[in-house]
Amino acid sequence: MKKKAILVDNAPAAVGPYSHANVIGDLVFVSGQLPMKDGVMQENIPDGTRACLTNVKNILEGAGSSMEQCVKVTVFLRDMNDFAAMNEVYAEFFTENQPARSCFAVAGLPKDARIEIEAIAHI
Repeated sequence: MKKKAILVDNAPAAVGPYSHANVIGDLVFVSGQLPMKDGVMQENIPDGTRACLTNVKNILEGAGSSMEQCVKVTVFLRDMNDFAAMNEVYAEFFTENQPARSCFAVAGLPKDARIEIEAIAHI
């Protein structure tokens, strides 16, 4: 199997030397997405969660997949006190047959973001 890098126009540019996602076989590995919308960092957790997941959705669709095909999502929060607010918006994107998920509190994120979300999906 050969790896294929995915770059899409409707997600923020990478902040380093990496692709939006990589496809290998029938799996899509989406890089961590920051809460960027229209080039602006979303500062509150509801808007930030929505921006991260919209970016993930756009990348998955660009790779030929969808949110319904997500098998694993990882959420990184700067403050675990934001968990409930994140979870409320997260539930809007995954209404049934939800993917497996992990959530971690981290000391810091790129660009001083409050949240970052990555995903793995099936094509």
